[in-house]
Amino acid sequence: MKCSQCGVCCKLFVINLNEEEYKSGRFKTVFEKFGFVDNFAEAELIGAHLLAQKEDGETCIYLQDGKCSIHQDRPQACREFFCESKEEWCQDMIERIRKYKENKS
Repeated sequence: MKCSQCGVCCKLFVINLNEEEYKSGRFKTVFEKFGFVDNFAEAELIGAHLLAQKEDGETCIYLQDGKCSIHQDRPQACREFFCESKEEWCQDMIERIRKYKENKS
C-alpha cells in the first residue's frame, strides 16, 4: 500500500519509536531536552520514546506544510499504518481520521 500523505495521522496520533529507532538518535523525542534514557523499557514506561510534537502539542514535529518531512526515513509505526488498511489494529485510527476529515470539510 502507498501512503496518500494527507498528514492527518500526523495530527491525531503520537508515534511510539521502537528500540532501534529510539537508540539511534535519528528522531526528536518528547523528553529530548531532559536527556536520553539508556534503558528502553524505562523509556517506554515514562514515554521518553515518543516522537516529539510541535508546540501545539498535537502535531508531529516532522509535519511540514501538511507533508511528512522525513517520509523516506519515517518510523516503523508510520510505515505500517495506511488509511486503506484492512488490518484490525488500524480500524479505530482509520475511523478517527475519517471523522476528523468530515469535521474539517
